[in-house]
Amino acid sequence: MIVLKAKEIPKIIKNGSFIGIDGFVGIGVPEEILLNIEESYLTTGSPNSINIIFAAGFGDGKTRGLNRIAHEGLIKKVIGGHWGLAPNLAILANQNKLEGYNLPQGVIAQMFRDMAANKPGTISKVGIGTFVDSDLEGGKINSITKEDIVSKINILGEDFLFFKAPKLDIALLRGTTADEDGNISYENEALFLEGIHIATATKNAGGKVIVQVERIVKKGSINPKEVKIPGILVDYVVPVEDMKNHMQTYGENFNYGFINNNAIFQENKKTFPLDERKIIARRCAKNLRKDSKVLNYGIGMPESIALVLKEEGKENDFIPTVEPGAIGGVPMGGLDFGASYNPISIIDQPSQFDFYDGGGLDMAFLGLAQCDEFGNINVSKFGPKIAGCGGFINITQNAKEVVFCGTFTAGGLEIKVEDEKLKIVKEGKIKKFLKNVEQITFSGNFARENNKKILYVTERAVFELRKEGLTLIEVADGIDIEKDILANMEFKPILAKEIKKMDKNIFLEKPMGINL
Repeated sequence: MIVLKAKEIPKIIKNGSFIGIDGFVGIGVPEEILLNIEESYLTTGSPNSINIIFAAGFGDGKTRGLNRIAHEGLIKKVIGGHWGLAPNLAILANQNKLEGYNLPQGVIAQMFRDMAANKPGTISKVGIGTFVDSDLEGGKINSITKEDIVSKINILGEDFLFFKAPKLDIALLRGTTADEDGNISYENEALFLEGIHIATATKNAGGKVIVQVERIVKKGSINPKEVKIPGILVDYVVPVEDMKNHMQTYGENFNYGFINNNAIFQENKKTFPLDERKIIARRCAKNLRKDSKVLNYGIGMPESIALVLKEEGKENDFIPTVEPGAIGGVPMGGLDFGASYNPISIIDQPSQFDFYDGGGLDMAFLGLAQCDEFGNINVSKFGPKIAGCGGFINITQNAKEVVFCGTFTAGGLEIKVEDEKLKIVKEGKIKKFLKNVEQITFSGNFARENNKKILYVTERAVFELRKEGLTLIEVADGIDIEKDILANMEFKPILAKEIKKMDKNIFLEKPMGINL
């Protein structure tokens, strides 16, 4: 193991190298190394034409994380699970200035583990029927991306997707402490992610493993059970010089509650008004049962469900999970997303997706950006904006029950509640129920073939995916089906024989009361 400064790392990276990088939003990101790669390229033009692969997107949506290396000429190819936090990469992809693939986050996480064992790739059902499927787009995101890295194979009479794995030349990782032998511990890191798997995959391919850390201690100072990357895998250790480049998350320098289960939780006293978000979250919460214990909340609208459960005094009846590995506690949002406060357990990301892909989630609540008449959902691409699928495909394809939630229209929607009835004050400008979604991130056909229970919850209407198609099953009191629903859809859904009224308790100012 050799100790280097971050400014020396660019000299180790050869032009055209294939690099595996770890991170989730701001967690586990080797920021100081990325910053120095950027500075080296902008001043010397080297390294250049590098290829990168990452499971979860990491960045702040502006300049940090992957945005640092999003320069024309620096990047040749990107294989990523989520692109939304690195808009500068997406700009290059849209301009055909790099080759780009968007694959499911869980597949890439598990691929790192398969690469560590020198397997040629990963076999999974995740992605069948979506834009990742080789019968559709094969995960390619622009016209210059030609190589097929996704193919369909048949095993024992069933279709699977095969995801071809690259060989890694460099691993860029982050830990907390290194000893003099290069053993790495993660005591201050909010997540483990895929550090051990990326390191092993790189080392077994003959590449170099580089780890950014807070400190170096004497040999034997780290308890062997605390070593997350053994020194036999580590070539270079980079002690960080500026701790702003080693924040625990992009939102927190350090939060004790992200790595322990005995922190004192500071209650959020902010009121939760009876708006469209609360109405949707309440209707979603109505789906919960005593046997739906293990949950996943997507980022955005679904986060409000946890607030509703808190208000109803039911938050301890369920166990939330977050895809990069946190189980239990209070999932964080914004620039802290990925961490949980007072988690009961933190496991590595490939293991969390093993649990998800195997059907371990009782219920998942995900966003509803675009929906078509077949029940397909798009959350991954909107015109030139490449958000990416992240863990959405893994979760929605494999959870026992899935609830998509979002407003019925977008862009200026205003509502109010009067006498427990919903009134549309101003309709949103953007329709979300379209004849055809721009990209299939969730396949309604695959869900129907596998008898999945799928609901679509909005502030005014609830739909269910049935064998015959997307079916309207509930409407809020005060809503006119023709004027407020059908007139704002590009297709006519199937109307249930009995369209029920949404529970009036959802529209009360006081707690609605959840009976489990």
